[in-house]
Amino acid sequence: MSGRTDSVAGPAEAEAEEEAAELAERAEPVVQDEAETDGHDEARRARWLATGTGALLTLAGTAAALLRLTGTAPALVPAAYATGAAVCAAAALLGTRGRTRRALWLLIAGTMIMALGDQFD
Repeated sequence: MSGRTDSVAGPAEAEAEEEAAELAERAEPVVQDEAETDGHDEARRARWLATGTGALLTLAGTAAALLRLTGTAPALVPAAYATGAAVCAAAALLGTRGRTRRALWLLIAGTMIMALGDQFD
């Protein structure tokens, strides 16, 4: 379209714009699609799942670190559990902020660190 921007609308165009404005005012509010609503619900569930799993693994790692600290295990074992718990706590924090993909990878890394600490026992 190569029209001039400073041109003035004719009477027919002005009436059409007024009718369009009236129709827009009388239109019913648009309801969200079910697919769009499902996307929001799915994202909310992912955030809750990442947060809950991160918190649960943080508590488990912290408890394991405290139990191994009081036992006869080498010092590397409770340190690995505590490090894994800290990584899972960071994943839970990212999960609350909506960074669920990064939170998932941190949960995997934290669990692997705790499993590595278990191998040293």
